[in-house]
Amino acid sequence: MAFSVHAKLSSLAVVSTAASLTGNGGGRVVHGEGRKSVVVRSAEVSTSGGGTTSFEEGHLERPRWTGETPLSRLVGALIAFKPLYSVLKLGARQVLISTAEKTNIPWREMTRNILESEVYKEMDSILNPLIVYPDYYLNPFHAYDEGNLSWLAAAEAEAATMSMVRRAIPDASSHDEANQIVRGNWLEAIEKHHEQHSKNKVINDILDVGCSVGVSTRYLASKFPSAKVIGLDLSPYFLAVAQFKEKKSITRKNPIKWMHANGEDTGLPAKSFDLVSIAYVLHECPTTAIVNLVKEAFRLLRPGGTFAMTDNSPKSKILQELSPVLFTLMKSTEPFLDEYYLLDLEQTMREAGFVKIQTVLTDPRHRTVTGTVPY
Repeated sequence: MAFSVHAKLSSLAVVSTAASLTGNGGGRVVHGEGRKSVVVRSAEVSTSGGGTTSFEEGHLERPRWTGETPLSRLVGALIAFKPLYSVLKLGARQVLISTAEKTNIPWREMTRNILESEVYKEMDSILNPLIVYPDYYLNPFHAYDEGNLSWLAAAEAEAATMSMVRRAIPDASSHDEANQIVRGNWLEAIEKHHEQHSKNKVINDILDVGCSVGVSTRYLASKFPSAKVIGLDLSPYFLAVAQFKEKKSITRKNPIKWMHANGEDTGLPAKSFDLVSIAYVLHECPTTAIVNLVKEAFRLLRPGGTFAMTDNSPKSKILQELSPVLFTLMKSTEPFLDEYYLLDLEQTMREAGFVKIQTVLTDPRHRTVTGTVPY
């Protein structure tokens, strides 16, 4: 997940230079000829009060701080300077924790509770010793030198997810209210798409790719309680936490299964799922991995099955208008962010074989993209 945090690093004089560049290139970036992305510009979605609201898109196809723009090149140069990168990484992490706790998310307490628990006993039943990690996955990101392959990253993942939700809906009165909007609108977009395009096909089997510590997986299992759900991730540490927390959670008719595997090549049988979901994952992946994930989702889905992706929206007005400090901090912890923003995901899905592709802004920062496997 991207960490856009509230901070001020006054010592970074170069960031002021970046600020002066934000006025350049203010025109709208238009899709190249022949691209046919299907995008709902300002979608109406449900609110916790039962009404509807719409979230505003910016005037650009993507933020100016991505791609081959002067601003993006400057930010890249700053991050490439290792002494400064270390400061940025540390600053991003510390500010994220502080911001979370100011919104009543007990980050340190939640982390300590996991690290001092018996979660480590789950590793033996989770770990797939045959896994070969792709090179990109071994990069530092989210301010962790080991990326997602550490107990600390796994212990902090749920608090970070909660913080992401609160940043998306800063005016929410509580975390529950923010979740009702962010998670509720995501699930509603999935359900609505499936009902419209899958000929009343029941969702019996769900795969949650890149499930992390299982937050999105648990939401899917609760939304579709009759379905069999698998949470799949490349990090055995995350999966160990997911399994540990699920064991202490509610008893389900169909217990969630956790799978240590690569979402680009799962090894699961073709046409074995009705819904494949990828939540807040693709912005952490290079283009080649995103393409492979989409292709694998298509292979795994039955005819009429639904693919759903939710993540940062390049067209989010809020993300397009982030201050130089915020997007510099964010990009310092997300090495593949530019590749995600520059990729035409709808076209990638179309090339994989999906039809009925729809994109909706389901909260001020995030989009949900859905598609169907044709009959």
